[in-house]
Amino acid sequence: MRRRQQHPRATLPPAPGATPTGPLAGANPADLEREAGVARLFALHYSSMLRLAVLLGADDPENVVAEAYYRIYRRWRRLKDVAAAEAHLRSTVCDLTRMRIRHLQVARRHEEHPARPTDETVASAENTALLRDDQRVLIDALQQLPARQREALVLRHWLGLKESEIAAAMGITRGSVKTHTSRGIAALTQAMEARR
Repeated sequence: MRRRQQHPRATLPPAPGATPTGPLAGANPADLEREAGVARLFALHYSSMLRLAVLLGADDPENVVAEAYYRIYRRWRRLKDVAAAEAHLRSTVCDLTRMRIRHLQVARRHEEHPARPTDETVASAENTALLRDDQRVLIDALQQLPARQREALVLRHWLGLKESEIAAAMGITRGSVKTHTSRGIAALTQAMEARR
């Protein structure tokens, strides 16, 4: 005789003001605040952080963003201003993307055999082919820029951040932001004109 397999019952989240049950029952109020704060941050900014990682050239943007949220979760109690969590998250995505790109560059230098195309490469090629020609040229030119110039341009023109916010995200001065932005624009303009 076969036993019926028991499936866990779905539970709804408690109503506002209700006492939590289950894993959060008896939880520290600071833990509940952290859970709610990170959940809010995720709901509000996940898509923009994912776009940021993609535009900065991350080969695995979902993992970069997931790691950034994990780091925010771990540091939540140490954040002096919870309202500044978005800026901290943005800075973490920039740092993790930069580290990931450096790691891949080193790994590729030491690779003995070039990697064969995978299904992901083919899917990526199909997506690229669907982009309009001018978009493809712009994205290719953007990917050829030095990392700092690319970061400054993406933060400024795709996310619309102010110089002070860009400086905080990149960990540089406002003057350096201006320098990287102007050099990046000049290089992009030259690349776009050369391909026309």
